[in-house]
Amino acid sequence: MTEFDYEELGLVAGLEIHQQLDTATKLFCACPTALREPEAADRTFTRYLHPTRSELGEIDEAALEESKVEREFEYLAYDTTCLVEEDDEPPHRLDDEALDAALEIAQLLEMDAVDRAHVMRKVVIDGSNTGGFQRSTLVAEGGVIETSEGPVGVEDLMLEEESAQRIEDREDGVLYSLDRLGIPLVEIGTEPDISSPEQAQEAAERIGMLLRSTGKVKRGLGTIRQDVNVSIAEGARVEMKGVQSLDDIDDLVREEVRRQVELLDIVDELDERDAGVGETQDVTDVFADTESGVIRGALDDGAEPRSAEDASSEGRSPSDRSSGHSPREDGDEPRAGGEVHAVPLFGFDGLVGRELQDDRRLGTEFSDHAKRHGAGGIFHTDELPAYGVTEDEVAALREAVGAGEDDAVAIVADDPETAAQSIEAVAERAETAMEGVPEETRGANDDGTSRYLRPLPGAARMYPETDVPPVDPDPSDVETPELLTEKVERYQAEFGLDAGLAEQVAYGRRWPLFEEQVEAGVDATLAAQTLESTVTELRRDDVAVDQLTDDHFRGVFGLVADGNLAQEGVPELLEGLAGSPDSDPGELAEELGLGSAAEDEVREAVVEVVERNSDQVEAEGMGAFSALMGECMGALRGKADGDLVSEVLREEIQQRA
Repeated sequence: MTEFDYEELGLVAGLEIHQQLDTATKLFCACPTALREPEAADRTFTRYLHPTRSELGEIDEAALEESKVEREFEYLAYDTTCLVEEDDEPPHRLDDEALDAALEIAQLLEMDAVDRAHVMRKVVIDGSNTGGFQRSTLVAEGGVIETSEGPVGVEDLMLEEESAQRIEDREDGVLYSLDRLGIPLVEIGTEPDISSPEQAQEAAERIGMLLRSTGKVKRGLGTIRQDVNVSIAEGARVEMKGVQSLDDIDDLVREEVRRQVELLDIVDELDERDAGVGETQDVTDVFADTESGVIRGALDDGAEPRSAEDASSEGRSPSDRSSGHSPREDGDEPRAGGEVHAVPLFGFDGLVGRELQDDRRLGTEFSDHAKRHGAGGIFHTDELPAYGVTEDEVAALREAVGAGEDDAVAIVADDPETAAQSIEAVAERAETAMEGVPEETRGANDDGTSRYLRPLPGAARMYPETDVPPVDPDPSDVETPELLTEKVERYQAEFGLDAGLAEQVAYGRRWPLFEEQVEAGVDATLAAQTLESTVTELRRDDVAVDQLTDDHFRGVFGLVADGNLAQEGVPELLEGLAGSPDSDPGELAEELGLGSAAEDEVREAVVEVVERNSDQVEAEGMGAFSALMGECMGALRGKADGDLVSEVLREEIQQRA
């Protein structure tokens, strides 16, 4: 990967961290915050959403673009789903537990709480909220975090309701689940003080540590998301949304810098070529007899829609493919078959196929915009003839739109309405390519690249929520929690844990249980190793450790403390509890034969092993200890403490040596 001089390029970046809070109820209703499988839903309902004007009569540009494609949104509802979640009843008061957690986080970020918190509505019409808006309130401002490259300011902390969970994308809409909708979350926005990819990742890790230090945030996949804002001096601000892993942030920043540098190089090249974008045209006749499977599928009346796999099998990259869809109705009369629409890109030859990021080209950017209007993607002459499109068809296409050898042509094959709208979107993006880097919202991909989602939202998307009264935050009773970094040091000093184990426990989910059990008299090393090392080993063995509850661990530790379970039997008992979570730990231990063995039983088992291996003992003496120790522990099946077995085995070997 190319490494740039980020200072010379004028890199500026900022973060938005979205973290779900671990509260008992949702932000504006009394429904639980637990997630369920979609199969648990007991009913569904549908909605169509449209943008509304702000108090000043403006419509947000991002919402307006979203509304250009009419989609049906279906929602999975559960036995706990209430009228607030369905947007059939006004929201209730702001949840006090969530507000207290937000104030605690604000203190860790050295922020000042606002005197009065007003709930606002933020227009969102992608279906992720049944009402067409998200409720959000400013809680605190003006904080700072420290990084090795200098301080990073924290601009604001918002308390918001989580969106509905996206379950399935459909050709005509989206299926959402309502169990996630309304879970409280905090959004933390930094100042644009970040000047390198490494600093971006360090800042995100620091904020993540502070959030987990409260013990009041949810853990696990999807409970925290990072958005990254990136720009360079000659480029533009781009917001990349949906970063799931902290480890991806530095790569995302690097790849976005690379994309903007490449786009600026393309601007210079297009300027030298005096480039331009022509009028979009219907060029269906050029492909009347085509043997390209993708285009043929779009043109033929009643043809099956083409999938990404179909396109790939013809050697085409799915990210740029042109895909047919079933014919749609146009007015009162259905259109027979699809059409191919084209736009000439004068002076663009060789640049549409120019790579901006790994496996993503300028043509991929055009394709992203076409997809927003329902197309599967585009074809362009930088990659043709190929994929069933012949050289003669390319020549005819160029002639039809008046393109020469120095020009490029992009085409979309789809139903008439989709083809027309999508090629217009391609033309608009090509116009922007001649001007510079567009400001936009992009989605983060797993490989560090990103894809176009929509324009950047503006101030017109926010307006007051009149159904929820304002609240006056009071941070005076909020206690500042111990940081996880401080916790690691204390665990080493107070409990004698080594640095690695102390960090595992402190940064793990069950540190409150660890502290509770140590205070109750459980050996700190046993508690730490069980909650972290043993659970990790069981997970690697595909044991369903997520089924283990705090009460399971309390029961296991209690059996050890009472002498009814040897430490060596803990892994087997936990595995049993994971497979049978409704079982009582004591009863299951007895059923599995894991009761703690008395010294007489231990000596009997050890003597049997030693006598069975008498020749080895006579020949090797204490040299046989390690091999026989493993055999003894296996014979006792975790029922005896290892120290006791070791002591008895040494005695028996010494007597015979």
